[in-house]
Amino acid sequence: MNRFAPNDIIHLVGDAPRYDLAESLGPNLRLSDLLDADALQALAGLSLGYGTAEGDAGLRAQIAQAHGVRADDVVVTAGGMQALFLIAFTLCGPSTEAVAATPLFPLAHNALQAVGATVRPWPLAFEAGYQPDLDALRALLSPQTRLVSLASPQNPSGVAIPLATLREIVALTAEHAPQAFVLVDETYRDAAYGHQAAATTALELGPRVVSTASLSKCHGAPGLRIGWAISRDAELRKQLVTAKFNTTIACGQIDEALALRLLRRGDEGLAARRAELAENLALTARWVEHESAQVDWVRPDAGALCCVRLKPAVFDAAAVERFHAALPAHGVRVGDGRWFGESARVFRLGFGLLPPAELAAALQALSAALRQARQVTA
Repeated sequence: MNRFAPNDIIHLVGDAPRYDLAESLGPNLRLSDLLDADALQALAGLSLGYGTAEGDAGLRAQIAQAHGVRADDVVVTAGGMQALFLIAFTLCGPSTEAVAATPLFPLAHNALQAVGATVRPWPLAFEAGYQPDLDALRALLSPQTRLVSLASPQNPSGVAIPLATLREIVALTAEHAPQAFVLVDETYRDAAYGHQAAATTALELGPRVVSTASLSKCHGAPGLRIGWAISRDAELRKQLVTAKFNTTIACGQIDEALALRLLRRGDEGLAARRAELAENLALTARWVEHESAQVDWVRPDAGALCCVRLKPAVFDAAAVERFHAALPAHGVRVGDGRWFGESARVFRLGFGLLPPAELAAALQALSAALRQARQVTA
């Protein structure tokens, strides 16, 4: 009966603790941030009929402009997760294989598993800074491979894959799995830090590359449930539109109208969020340095998230479990590495959701949990 594997990450959409360091996004926008008198008047006249299966034409044009593609290359979806599912559903199934870089957003893995594909994990190691091993990829590819699934920046680490490496991944896939597409989830690409420029989209690497993203992480609007898939392959795009129509028909007209208004703000709307991310990243870096006897990390390239590891020389397996057990008493939640196919001693630390003063308090509470796990009193 169970087509989708259960995962405790589902609790992120439930009640939150005092200090939620498990989330991977920045502060959520409020409706008032998007609605002025003109916007309210425009929405008042909006028809509540069906939208189109492809998505609103103006919204697709806005997304396309930001990626250097045609509006017809864009399919608007109900959040980034629908994009990931529709790609899995369209390209994969029984008797096919999908290579998935791990650790990985668990719902992306579950979508591949649910459609019956054989999922071949492609492990990315903490010790290697979560950079891909191309020899390992070569060994996993086969004529049965239909999809190579990865993210840049990654979830849970926030590590970006250099464009030159992505180019090699596309070339290897073309050579060893000619029927496969390379999916690059670019959900965190625009969540750069401060004045840092966002990375170049992987779409420039050829028509066998598919990009997905959403308004949830960089833009602070997960409640709009707007995402997208971008493909320059006409047949794949046609199949994605058909699959969307047969599942949700269309996205909500109100969601699409608000999404267009949000995206039209461009970098002006992202600048304040990028400044906040840079401040919180610096605060997190100082905490890691302060706790360097107990933890290490892989510094992220973008996004409101990073991976922190309990040092093996300090925390044995029992101490790792004590750490996770201690967190609720301190009002803290982190993203357990096991959610993503990682070790329990690695956890996702989301530093973007809380304002700096609250983040500082949350990190102090996290330090208290570390001490308790080692059975050391302050």
